[in-house]
Amino acid sequence: MDHITFLVAVVIVTALAFDFTNGFHDTANAMATSIATGALPPRTAVLISGVLNVVGAFLSTEVARTISGGIVDDTLVSPGMIFAGLIGAILWNLLTWLVGLPSSSSHALFGGLIGAVWVGAGSHGVNFGKVVEKVLVPAVASPVVAGVAALLATYLAYRLTDRARKDSVTQGFRIGQVASASLVSLAHGTNDAQKTMGVITLTLISAGALGHDAGPPLWVIVSAGLAIGLGTYLGGWRIIRTMGKGLTEIQSPQGFAAETASTTVILTSAHLGFALSTTQVASGSILGAGLGRRLAEVRWGVAGRMAVAWVITLPAAALVGGLAAAVVQHGGDPGTAVVALVGAALATGIVVVSRRNPVHAHNVNDAHGVSIRTEPPAKVGAAA
Repeated sequence: MDHITFLVAVVIVTALAFDFTNGFHDTANAMATSIATGALPPRTAVLISGVLNVVGAFLSTEVARTISGGIVDDTLVSPGMIFAGLIGAILWNLLTWLVGLPSSSSHALFGGLIGAVWVGAGSHGVNFGKVVEKVLVPAVASPVVAGVAALLATYLAYRLTDRARKDSVTQGFRIGQVASASLVSLAHGTNDAQKTMGVITLTLISAGALGHDAGPPLWVIVSAGLAIGLGTYLGGWRIIRTMGKGLTEIQSPQGFAAETASTTVILTSAHLGFALSTTQVASGSILGAGLGRRLAEVRWGVAGRMAVAWVITLPAAALVGGLAAAVVQHGGDPGTAVVALVGAALATGIVVVSRRNPVHAHNVNDAHGVSIRTEPPAKVGAAA
């Protein structure tokens, strides 16, 4: 434990804070459609999702190895760079959560790390070939594959049940959604908790506490799983509303098809070590499910805003991570403190603004979108 300096400890805590935001930011990926169709009560849904995210964290470490020894050169990375990258990722997560935009927590993390390492170690510190292979290609392919799979599954679901009683079909697919949404949660833990494991492992390697190309220790796996599970349980209700109601009106056969397609793509990619965005996969599946049902309305304006967010997430987080890394690199410990204080102040401000228009378990299905009030409401409820 001699290698665990104060800065390393701060980085580990910050990584777990990112993992927590990843949990509530991405709850919608697993449970938005089940909540929207009434297959699960909101609080029950996030509880199941939180528990299964923890379980999923123990199933694989391939994605963690991609991050700790893949997209950046771990011999050139310092804990200060990792800290700067995490600040960029956390702020982007909170900003997109505020406006209810399902952007990619994964790409926020990758962007923050790439920007920080590029500034701190130079362009040779980033393995751009691995970034293209393990991040960018899956980012383009995965939502398309998931969307096409969900479209075909939705079409078949309605064709096969065309002559059955509607209430029986709805009830049957709602039961199926409990299983399919649970599998998405398990897959999310398998994929996304590993990203924080990879960051903490990279930090320990850079500090000399672990050897080059080492995998995550057990305590890292446990802590990352618990952090993402707790964040998931708190529920990112703002993004759940957008995913469940904003893209299209989801019925239970569509929800089952979307969740099944998402699970298949996420688990396959986790096994192969592809650090894809579960948000993009889930969004692609929901869009595909919307297109697979005749006369279903797809809100292309919402889909377009999401697509723009997907494109700018990685460079935006990289910019913040790079700026933070410059302050840390040139300012030393005082610079690190400044970055931490500014990040904490911005995060607190975002949470305060969110409370002016709270979205919670009791009103998550009441509207299609999330708005931001400039003035606080007369009576404020619990926000999430």
